[in-house]
Amino acid sequence: MLDAALLSRIQFAFTISYHIIFPTLTIGMAVYLATMEGLWLKTGREIYLRQARFWQKPFAITFGMGVVSGVVLSYEFGTNFSRFSEIVGPVLSPLLSYEVLTAFFLEAGFLGIMLFGWKKVSPKVHFAATLIVAVGTLLSAFWILAANSWLHTPAGYTIVDGQFHPESWLEIIFNPSFPYRYFHMVFASLLSSSLLIAGVHAYYLMRGKHREFAKVGLSFAMWALMVLAPVQILVGDMHGLNVLEHQPVKLAAMEGIWETHSGVGLRLFAVPDQENATNHYEVVLPNVASLVLTHEADGEIQGLDAVPADERPPVAVVFYGFRLMVGLGLLMLALGALGAYARWKGRLYDHPLLLRFSVAMIPAGVIATLAGWYVVEVGRQPWLVQGLVRTMDVVSPLPAEQVATSLALFVVVYTLLFGTYIYFMRKLVRKGPDSGGAGEKNSVTSSEDLLPVTLNPDYHGREGESAEGISTALNKSGQEG
Repeated sequence: MLDAALLSRIQFAFTISYHIIFPTLTIGMAVYLATMEGLWLKTGREIYLRQARFWQKPFAITFGMGVVSGVVLSYEFGTNFSRFSEIVGPVLSPLLSYEVLTAFFLEAGFLGIMLFGWKKVSPKVHFAATLIVAVGTLLSAFWILAANSWLHTPAGYTIVDGQFHPESWLEIIFNPSFPYRYFHMVFASLLSSSLLIAGVHAYYLMRGKHREFAKVGLSFAMWALMVLAPVQILVGDMHGLNVLEHQPVKLAAMEGIWETHSGVGLRLFAVPDQENATNHYEVVLPNVASLVLTHEADGEIQGLDAVPADERPPVAVVFYGFRLMVGLGLLMLALGALGAYARWKGRLYDHPLLLRFSVAMIPAGVIATLAGWYVVEVGRQPWLVQGLVRTMDVVSPLPAEQVATSLALFVVVYTLLFGTYIYFMRKLVRKGPDSGGAGEKNSVTSSEDLLPVTLNPDYHGREGESAEGISTALNKSGQEG
């Protein structure tokens, strides 16, 4: 028998999983574009401009995919979870409206200037547009995470006739889990984009193509990984402590702890058995979980037995998702450390293991983000609003066959869209950046777009003419005059 409620939840999980891939990448790519363009303005070096012009194309495709896939989610609230908006609308609707008014309008309003304004506006105005788009992506994450975090740790509300009403917007926005979840998500986005950028430039170096261009991108990405990976681990640890305080059942599922007890070990591996409330084939480090979470080797941690069986999340999904996320995070840390070692040895651009490792890690950031999202969202089930509203209570009474049909259509259409996205991304990567430098026609920009810079050896004119060549031509012209 088909279950309409389960199918609706699977459909929403599928569509939001597809959508989250694209904002995860656009946040980091927007920051990278603003950084490269800012460096170009500061130094006048064309290599930074080429970075910005190349990466804005993958950014544009990814941004467009994010917009298209995100529109569907708001409709699903009304079609598949009809009572959701009725119950929490007074709290969540303004937050989502702020996201549109302050973030999406910024992104949409200045995206056109960023993509098509290279020869229409001055370099400083163009940089301002790029910077505003980057700020818009961060603002969008701010409001979305504020709304989503409120569902996990509701605050600043009152309930009137079964409906949530705001009492303190400050408490609603900055609810107890929001700061940790926001920074954890932002760093995940920056890491995901850094891995993509590192992998693409490593691919060029392995193929011996666009070497000078690739050196700049790989070097920047390795600096980012070296800093971001350990910071993300620290933020993740703080987020875990927050989960322990406010959502102990979710944390028990993450660690596979069925019984409340002291001196809890860290389970490196296990096979959770939800029906019998136990684990099989455990590999445990004694007392380590208590030491990490309570800072005491014999500290007590609440287990899943603290709540009835019908209030426990699907433990296997949460347990394995958490380990996948942490495992990929450790690989990111290892990649950053290997990059630092290769740089120290002077082999950053020709270290075979580093280059192959970088290419292999291209999808790791997105996969880790999805795994973390499953941990967060599946871990709060069966609750929609933690401890107050069950997910099953807001599901629309739809025929199961209709939901199954729409789910199948989403799978087919989104698979085709994702295939198209990968095709065009590969096409852009294989084509590479616009050519530039001495002896090559530079189609990157027109002469009026370039910054007024002094004649130095790093400057090249519209036709790739060096500063020395310009000086020679000027001297010859003066002698003939």
